[in-house]
Amino acid sequence: QVQLVESGGGLVQAGGSLGLSCAASGSSFTINRMGWYRQAPGKQRELVARITSGGSTNYADSVKGRFTISRDNAKNTVYLQMNSLKPEDTAVYYCNAVGQRAWGTEYDNWGQGTQVTVSS
Repeated sequence: QVQLVESGGGLVQAGGSLGLSCAASGSSFTINRMGWYRQAPGKQRELVARITSGGSTNYADSVKGRFTISRDNAKNTVYLQMNSLKPEDTAVYYCNAVGQRAWGTEYDNWGQGTQVTVSS
């Protein structure tokens, strides 16, 4: 019942900026937390940033001061503004949403992923 669609990935030069968005659609669900994770070739998936429906945020140390996560609860959408991008930010970025369905069962959904490539 929950679908996540990411957009905004692409190719950018080092020092540039990109904005990602992820929209959750469907019915009979409540989202408690949304976030962004990334996975580079040969590496494990790692947390980039996450935000609760109340606005509490967490960031990976590697992106603090450069990335900003925000959300629009009315639209069930989460955003990630990425500034001062570095080549090491190159990865596939995945949207994640956790919460509950209307009848009480929990869910943990992932988007398909969007490629972010930062050239040096």
